[in-house]
Amino acid sequence: MIERTLQLLDVRSTDRVLDLFCGLGNFTLPLARVAREVVGVEGDAGLVSRARENATRNQLPNAQFHAADLAQDLRGEPWMRAGFDRLLLDPPRSGADAVLKQLPLKGLRRIVYVSCHPASLARDAGYLVKERGWKLRSAGVMDMFPHTAHVESIAMFDAK
Repeated sequence: MIERTLQLLDVRSTDRVLDLFCGLGNFTLPLARVAREVVGVEGDAGLVSRARENATRNQLPNAQFHAADLAQDLRGEPWMRAGFDRLLLDPPRSGADAVLKQLPLKGLRRIVYVSCHPASLARDAGYLVKERGWKLRSAGVMDMFPHTAHVESIAMFDAK
């Protein structure tokens, strides 16, 4: 899943990447090996602390982490105004609608959305395409949990 996500994001060495709902940095750290800078944001301060430790252990000074509730008002967050080339979303089952409605998407060239709940991905994809003018370029499913009804979905969007 990490390899596929990085392929879809198509990160360049000059890119700044925003990784929302980053957890321990499962995507952030591999992205930091390629990108100029990666900013990971997660709601759980304990996970953010562990992600910072992981970046230090892996000698990745270009990976930054911030704790923020991504369902709340984020206008005061300095990272929100930083400007990015690529966006990775890996939200919980509830999806990313709250953050997408306030995220400045201007300047982004690509969004990759990884989801454990296809219905929330469909809702958020509709918002990105219909309300924000993004183009859905690819979508697929990964069976990460054999013999269960759970799947991981992944979608890639490009700026029009």
